[in-house]
Amino acid sequence: MKKGANKSFRGFTIIEVALVLAIAGLIFLMVFIALPGLRASQRDAERRENVAMFLESVKKYQTNNRGALPTGSGNITWNSAKNASSSQTGTWTGFYRDYLGENFMDPAGVNYTLAVVNCGVSVAETNCTGEANSTQNASFPNGYKIVVVKQATCKGSEAVATNNPRKIAVINKLEGAGVYCSNT
Repeated sequence: MKKGANKSFRGFTIIEVALVLAIAGLIFLMVFIALPGLRASQRDAERRENVAMFLESVKKYQTNNRGALPTGSGNITWNSAKNASSSQTGTWTGFYRDYLGENFMDPAGVNYTLAVVNCGVSVAETNCTGEANSTQNASFPNGYKIVVVKQATCKGSEAVATNNPRKIAVINKLEGAGVYCSNT
């Protein structure tokens, strides 16, 4: 009988260790590549929720004001809204102050700017022009604007004219891709 024939070897070979490390490295690499995309999609989901919250606030406003929408147009920031006088209660500036508040912000921690525009088209189902459609071509974050298009409704990701003066389309640029449009 040969010496050492009953010896059992314990441990891993260098090839087995290298193989396990390579597999672990690939898994880590896949997670590292996918993580930013997952975070961006989570932030986009929150942006969609913010648009839904905005529309709920508009509905509350309309309930309190016999179906009317706030008046005016232009770019409204939180800084201008918080300093609004009581004479601006029926305007979009007063709406921002009274119904949305300072906590209405993008997931990046920046207060939204409301860009309120008129559709400007008299024929129903016609694409609205101006800032509403330029939102689709702007790069993210587009000044963290939520574009409110008066007398419009959404058709896909675009605002189109409607004959109902109490309808609005709300457009928000997404980080992942494209824009999100929702309406009252």
